[in-house]
Amino acid sequence: MSERLLVLVRHGQSEWNLKNLFTGWKDPDLTELGVKEAKEAGRKLKAQGLVFDVAFTSVLTRAQHTLDLILAELGQEGLPTSKNLALNERDYGDLSGLNKDDARKKWGEDQVHVWRRSYDVSPPGGESLKDTLARALPYYVQEILPGVLNGKRTLVAAHGNSLRALIMVLEKLSPEGILKRELATGVPIIYRLNADSTVASKLDLAG
Repeated sequence: MSERLLVLVRHGQSEWNLKNLFTGWKDPDLTELGVKEAKEAGRKLKAQGLVFDVAFTSVLTRAQHTLDLILAELGQEGLPTSKNLALNERDYGDLSGLNKDDARKKWGEDQVHVWRRSYDVSPPGGESLKDTLARALPYYVQEILPGVLNGKRTLVAAHGNSLRALIMVLEKLSPEGILKRELATGVPIIYRLNADSTVASKLDLAG
């Protein structure tokens, strides 16, 4: 049996990250820094001696571009890859495209904080973290996890909130705990799982 390897990577910095805009399902590409972060993620994984059998990503450009750059660094272009909106970023609804400071002026600091940092309160027309988990988690359980447990070395390039949904389950975090979890752009997190899908080891390649 091969090792049960799962690597999660948040996409590199996007153009809207740089502009401090709510992005959600909008589709900006990576900045120059984001490209560098993605390439560095690939180099870090290569330095760990990792190769992959399969990859998963969202339907959004910034995650797909990040994955492509990582695979190029690994010399694994053409790796079988599944793209699914279940791994998309949280949909920020009416906040999408707004500058975060402008949103605070419009709705107030406290209200925007609630929308951003509560588990189950969604912005107008958008999703809460709980909603995001409700679509990301079944996809993980049905499409990603079985392959990992069968020895497929798996790479997932996605978004801060869709990855939080997976991490919440992997690390058995509470809703309060996952809200405090920050995911840096372009930093791989390496999990090795036990046969019962619990985490045997975790390595965060920050720095």
